[in-house]
Amino acid sequence: MSRIAALLMILLLAATPAIARDSLGMFDRWGAFRDPATPRCYAIARPVKRDGRVSPGFASVGTWPRQKVRGQVHFRLSRSRADKAVVTLSIGERRFTLVAGRSDAWAADQRGDAAIIAAMRSASSMSVQTSDAQGRAFADSYALRGAATAIDAAALGCARLR
Repeated sequence: MSRIAALLMILLLAATPAIARDSLGMFDRWGAFRDPATPRCYAIARPVKRDGRVSPGFASVGTWPRQKVRGQVHFRLSRSRADKAVVTLSIGERRFTLVAGRSDAWAADQRGDAAIIAAMRSASSMSVQTSDAQGRAFADSYALRGAATAIDAAALGCARLR
């Protein structure tokens, strides 16, 4: 499956109403879920609260066994970004420039996904930065405690699904 088709699938799945999902576990701020109807499995977390407010954004790492897609990183931004604003993911000392739509961002390719997941496994937090339509910079920050376990649980949850 092409990278663009996979990205479109993520957008469609994220936009669909809640359907039957199996919880594979909660690991600190990260949860792991399986959707056997699709099938897909994913680890997901919300950004750390800012000023006591819950953000509408999320970070996820997904697996779609039928499409042979594994470990795909996806971010739903908490605000719509400006048309030409660069989206940067910071994990420890590492920086990744992400491919972005209006409200979503991804790694450019599978190698980028793998590098991001490897960095997530060894860091305590990550942050996605860009600018909104009004030109104001913003960042969505995530605690990474539990992320590696949730990612592994999601991958195992789809190991037998085809």
